[in-house]
Amino acid sequence: MNIHEYQAKALLKEFGVPVSRGVPIFKASEAEAAAKELGGPLWVVKSQIHAGGRGKGKFKEASAGDKGGVRLAKSVDEVKAFAQQMLGNTLVTIQTGPHGKQVNRLYIEEGSDIEKELYLSAVVDRETSRVAFVVSTEGGMDIEEVAHKTPEKIITFSVDPATGVMPHHGRTAAQALALKGELAKQAEQLIAQLYTAFVAKDMAMLEINPLIITKQGQLRCLDAKVSFDSNALYRHADVVALRDTTEEDAKEIEASKYDLAYIALEGTIGCMVNGAGLAMATLDIIKLYGESPANFLDVGGGASEEKVTAAFKIITADPNVKGILVNIFGGIMKCDVIARGVLTAVKSVGLTVPLVVRLEGTNVEEGKKIIRESGLNVLPADDLDDAAQKIVNAVKGN
Repeated sequence: MNIHEYQAKALLKEFGVPVSRGVPIFKASEAEAAAKELGGPLWVVKSQIHAGGRGKGKFKEASAGDKGGVRLAKSVDEVKAFAQQMLGNTLVTIQTGPHGKQVNRLYIEEGSDIEKELYLSAVVDRETSRVAFVVSTEGGMDIEEVAHKTPEKIITFSVDPATGVMPHHGRTAAQALALKGELAKQAEQLIAQLYTAFVAKDMAMLEINPLIITKQGQLRCLDAKVSFDSNALYRHADVVALRDTTEEDAKEIEASKYDLAYIALEGTIGCMVNGAGLAMATLDIIKLYGESPANFLDVGGGASEEKVTAAFKIITADPNVKGILVNIFGGIMKCDVIARGVLTAVKSVGLTVPLVVRLEGTNVEEGKKIIRESGLNVLPADDLDDAAQKIVNAVKGN
């Protein structure tokens, strides 16, 4: 689960992390009061969407201007004008894709005197089962570009959960960021604060880009991007309350109601599979035969008929879907349950695109019989390779 920058900063502030003062607004009419509350003389007007690259982004509508999704205002009137231009318009960034995202919230923040920009993030390193920090002197840039062109400028270190953050972690970060004296002490404190927040809130990723040194000699988090481990959200009602469903795909929201692992993609073949590994293999083989998957959907090992029905409805709700592939290897999941769920969904929403079903495993013969006797125009498949070729050919009209 992701949250907005202003929400991330409010959360981090609870742990003592230094952030700039700011005010979120949802209507252009709120801009003047926010600007006057902060006092100026400089303000930064920031689009709040769940995507990076906002500063380099472009609005689709001409009325929004061409100054990107993050703008520096030198007067209250400018703050008001920017808010009027940006709110309600669609911002396209390198991470949103060409469709962009509508800006429904802005963050009005006090300006900062920036001496230098740095990079700092924390992620879960699954190889070591530890929280790993990534630091670089090249802040304000795409870290992927830095990693590609100058990997020696990126330093990583992990924290043993048995000990937590130790003084040497802070010294490592300070040395990597070329900080000395008072700034080094601030870096040591910041690493401890961020680690505490990361663990306490079950974060999956925390990125500060840029972390700035102000001309007054202070470290400050000028941006903050935070995502959380969805499996741990039941422990954090305060975090769940920050969820902005307008930033999420409606199909993914519906899938979460049934505990389905669903991710919308941009292809034409809808997939319903049980097991993450088999789902990934299904996506790969569809690509191998020349088409693209419209989704990743894992119904899980013990899905009920209701869950299968919901999954099928979610797939068919995608207007880009030109064909559907059901690929089930029954273990705990029984093939007859899948078959009944598919039939229930088809009867409910109809079937207007080709459907290929590959069943194998527990109760496979019963499942195949249910499909065969349904009277539906369903193409049976013997194995995954056969299934992929059939659905690709059907979509292409071969």
